[in-house]
Amino acid sequence: MGVRPDGVLTCSVEESVATLTINHPPANTLTVHMLDELEAAFDGLAKDDTVKAVILTGAGRFFIAGADVRALAEIASAPEGERMALRGQAIADNIEAFEKPVIAAINGACLGGGLELAMACHIRLAAEGARLGQLEINLGLMPGMGGTQRPPRLIGRSRATELMLTGDVISAQEAKALGLVSQVIPPDDLFRQARGLARKIASKGRAAVKAVLQAIRERTELNVRQALALEARLFGRLCETEDRKEGLAAFLEKRQPRFTDR
Repeated sequence: MGVRPDGVLTCSVEESVATLTINHPPANTLTVHMLDELEAAFDGLAKDDTVKAVILTGAGRFFIAGADVRALAEIASAPEGERMALRGQAIADNIEAFEKPVIAAINGACLGGGLELAMACHIRLAAEGARLGQLEINLGLMPGMGGTQRPPRLIGRSRATELMLTGDVISAQEAKALGLVSQVIPPDDLFRQARGLARKIASKGRAAVKAVLQAIRERTELNVRQALALEARLFGRLCETEDRKEGLAAFLEKRQPRFTDR
C-alpha cells in the first residue's frame, strides 16, 4: 500500500474499505514526512482494485493538530515557504481528485493543515467534541494548502473569510451547521459509522461512483453549461455498463443489486 512499517501512517483493508490512520503522537502534527507517506499511501490505494473507498482518521485525541510549528519556524526564505505550500497543495489536490471516495473521520482537533487535508476529502464526519479551525493567522501566516480556496466553496465566502482572519476555532456542531461536516457522531461510534458509510458506498458500482466524483470535482473549473455537458456525457457512458443493466433489473425485481464494476 506504500505505507512504511516505521512511519506515522498505518493502513488496513477490510471488505473493500481502506483505513488510513495517522499516528504521530502526541498531537499528530503535520510534517513533510507525513505528507510523503500520505502521497505514497494514496498512490498505492489507487492501484489496488480491491479498495473501493478510503477512510482517513487520526489515532488518539487528535485528527491533525496543525503543522509542526518548529518546522514552520525553520523556514528561512520566501521560496522555501512557497515550496512547502506547493507540496501540501499537491497532496490535498491528489486527495480531492482521488477516483475513490475518501471519508475524513475527524476524531478530535482538526486544525490548520489538518483541516485543509480534511476539506480535500469528499465527505467529512466529526466526533462530538472535535474542534476545527484555521489558526495560521495567529502565527502571522495564512493557509497555504488550499485553505483559502476550499472553505469559501464549502461554507460561503463571508463566514470562511471571518474564520481565516480571526483564527477562531469552532465546534463540531457549528461545523455541521455551516456544512463543513455532514454528521456529528458520538466519539465511541465515529469509526463504526464511518466504516458503515464507506461500506455502503463501496457496495455501489465503481463506474457510477467514479463518475459522480468526477462531475462534482470538475464543476469548479467549468461554467454551468460545460458542467452540465460533462454530467450528460458521464451519464451516457454509464448507460452502456453492465452495472446499469443490473441496477435497473434489481429495482424491477425488488431485490438488492449485485454490481460487478463492469
